[in-house]
Amino acid sequence: MDRRDFMKSAALGTLAMAVAGEAGAAELFYPTKVDLGLFQTINRAKDPANKTPLEKTHAPYIKAPAKVTAGEPFVVEVSVGENLHSMGPAHWIEYIELNIGNEPAGRVDFQPRGYLNPKASFLMVLPKESASSGKVTLVAHQRCNLHGYWEGSMDIEIA
Repeated sequence: MDRRDFMKSAALGTLAMAVAGEAGAAELFYPTKVDLGLFQTINRAKDPANKTPLEKTHAPYIKAPAKVTAGEPFVVEVSVGENLHSMGPAHWIEYIELNIGNEPAGRVDFQPRGYLNPKASFLMVLPKESASSGKVTLVAHQRCNLHGYWEGSMDIEIA
């Protein structure tokens, strides 16, 4: 074997070992299998009265007053799930964002390390002209690294 063939085979062997090592490391750090179907669309609770365990821990839960006064501040709390989603090095929430209809209102990003509670509070003030029908829809989104993009909504009345 000449020097050139030796160098090619050594480089290919090193590359093959690196790829195999990364695949093994991925299984060590991410032992939970991912359902790729959850990444193909926006996930919502199919029956809000009877949520599945996955929906209870992933569908954004919005806590806000049912009726607010125009121009007055109020607090909207968004948590990931009615049963708060646990976070750790292998399974975490990337962000929570809140919209008023289609308009962005705020966003909180989380780090994939540490043990945080995926919960956010937003201080909001809605002008009367933001709701021609007298009510607005708050829409919350969150993204889980293993279970995809989720959405929850709530209607509030503006007086």
